[in-house]
Amino acid sequence: MKLLANENCPRLVVDALVAAAHDVVWIHTASPGLADPDVLALAVAEGRVLITFDKDFGQLAFHHGLPASCGVILLRVSVANPVAAGTLIVKTLASRTDWPGHFSVITDRRIRMRPLPAPGTP
Repeated sequence: MKLLANENCPRLVVDALVAAAHDVVWIHTASPGLADPDVLALAVAEGRVLITFDKDFGQLAFHHGLPASCGVILLRVSVANPVAAGTLIVKTLASRTDWPGHFSVITDRRIRMRPLPAPGTP
């Protein structure tokens, strides 16, 4: 899967995604300091599912109407042990194929998914 890992994703989580054969671009190394709307635009332009710990992307997609057809995965997992977090995230990503087009929340125990609005629809 093509992923855009936000700057706040720990390196060990990014490494786990790469080790699981995902095509990952990490904002921390590709464009550090990039503003959230630009991160979302990059994910859409490159057809990458955005993976982040930042709740602001829900606001951008649902309340500000920014295009997010790429899909957004909000991580609400413990990163006290980034290796375990990476393993959980890799396993969870492999459990589904419908990440694009959805705003998804991954917790330690479950997945919640909500369809993203059509572009230009607040």
